[in-house]
Amino acid sequence: LDLLMIPSGDTNSSHYSSPGMSSELLITAAVTCCKSKIVKTRKLTKAEWLQRVPTNKDCKQSSGEFEDIFKMAAVLGQFMEFHSVHGTNVRLDPSRTRATRIESFANGVCFSKEPLSPGEIFLVEIEEKELGWCGHLRIGLTARDPRTLDSVPEYSLPDLVEMGDSWVFAITRNHNKVTEDEAEQAERAEQPIAQEEANNKPKTFFTDTHLYIESIGIPRDKLVGRSRPGRFSHILDDLYKTNALPPTARRSRIGVVYVPRGQGYADMHIIINGEDMGASAKRIPTERPLFAVVDVFAATKCVHIIQVEYGFASLQTLCRKTIQKHIIHRMALDWLELPELLKHYCKYE
Repeated sequence: LDLLMIPSGDTNSSHYSSPGMSSELLITAAVTCCKSKIVKTRKLTKAEWLQRVPTNKDCKQSSGEFEDIFKMAAVLGQFMEFHSVHGTNVRLDPSRTRATRIESFANGVCFSKEPLSPGEIFLVEIEEKELGWCGHLRIGLTARDPRTLDSVPEYSLPDLVEMGDSWVFAITRNHNKVTEDEAEQAERAEQPIAQEEANNKPKTFFTDTHLYIESIGIPRDKLVGRSRPGRFSHILDDLYKTNALPPTARRSRIGVVYVPRGQGYADMHIIINGEDMGASAKRIPTERPLFAVVDVFAATKCVHIIQVEYGFASLQTLCRKTIQKHIIHRMALDWLELPELLKHYCKYE
């Protein structure tokens, strides 16, 4: 218990937590999280997990939804790499998970090594920027197998897109959200009441661990990039629940995923720091394999792939979320007597 100690003489609990928090809850979560850092726990079987599905009124997820998570975890989870075919100015590291544009501002087009499965996100983090260029990362999908290309186009936009069977979205500092047109809004208004209730049901401790797009669930714990403490970051990035990183900033995480929309078609969604930007391309044919496209363009100089683990969130992640829900400001963790590695994990990972 001495891993996390709130001074007994300090009666102003607001210095450390939100009003009404339980110190015992925070301590229990922190100690459990600490243990999970040093003790490798056995992975539970599907049956064991289903036995642990909460049944109280605070958890609205049914075992059927947990079944969906297991099905997705069984299908997805491949180790993501960049394809050996890429732009002439791209250099991959030995693991093929980091792509750096070594000169100029173009010829930085990369592809995923393998085609994506429905609901499988290809997620990258911006690692390095280069001043002096106009434009940023571009990301999308292509039905063209990189091995069949005579040469990799200089630009994903417009070159690759004009070749056909490719859909690419240019990331900007602002205005990445896709707005629905009137026809789509009317279509959604006619959806069954049951679907509307499912979309509006209150979020709980468990549902908060995944980002849901239609029937697709993506674990949130790796989706959000966190700023490092700087001169003003403690003011700008004041809550765990609020992403303050601009989409084009260092450590920002951007991913692409496609969601089935009827027989033989899908919509492409761009995810920026844990937020779905909407369907940026619609009715994409899915009869051919779809590869991820990442264009390390202009001001974006280097990106690396973030591996996403599907299925249930780890005990480590769940305990961290418990701590975060009861802390007003993530930098308040510095006031607690926790191991430095645990503080780093809770604040930035």
